[in-house]
Amino acid sequence: MATNTPTPHIEAKYGEIAETVIMAGDPLRAKFMAENYLENPVQFNAVRNMLGYTGLYKGKKVSVMGHGMGIPSIGIYTYELFNFYGVQKIIRTGTAGAMQEGMKLGDIVIAQGACTNSNFLHQYNLPGTYAPIADFKLLYDAVRKCEELKYGYVVGNVLSSDTFYEENQEWKLWQKMNVLAVEMEATALYAIAAKAKKQALCILTVSDSVVDGSSTSSEERQKSFTKMMDIAFGIA
Repeated sequence: MATNTPTPHIEAKYGEIAETVIMAGDPLRAKFMAENYLENPVQFNAVRNMLGYTGLYKGKKVSVMGHGMGIPSIGIYTYELFNFYGVQKIIRTGTAGAMQEGMKLGDIVIAQGACTNSNFLHQYNLPGTYAPIADFKLLYDAVRKCEELKYGYVVGNVLSSDTFYEENQEWKLWQKMNVLAVEMEATALYAIAAKAKKQALCILTVSDSVVDGSSTSSEERQKSFTKMMDIAFGIA
């Protein structure tokens, strides 16, 4: 049993968070999921307005929680969930910028691997380049759920970038290596899960495109990207 709870960032007591947590960068998207997918959701966290809830999904205890923007933020919350709260499985539902021609707003991207321009992985002192990847069973289940729901999807590499406003269009170099989309968190989630020997998957919705400049509104990102939520809860 964990002895480090509550933490400075999560006010829940041990046992109040389910073994499966579905996360979103925007805490209001976590609130939306709690209100629209969970039966009898109970709020377990409001520290820094990083909202978290636990309820039932088709009879199974599931939690939802925000994780904020960027690798440092998700790194804190997922480390504590995996290592202090007994969480076994984290599924991130997030948005991403398309980096390949032909990808459209609203497309589903399942992140098989996560490249990065961050120094986050240096803390592990590995004698080479580590390749953070998703849990295979979660990835396999997500693909099967997409097929079952007849949702279009692509599977492949994403880029977890530390820069949102980029000066030098470095995304074009990643594009040449067939990286599908850019987001800001998957690398940390996958590395922390690997170190803790837990399961993790990142399911993304294309919210904008660095190729053609198209984009969606903040309200659309918060409330209308429900296909990735359907997939996440379907494999929870």
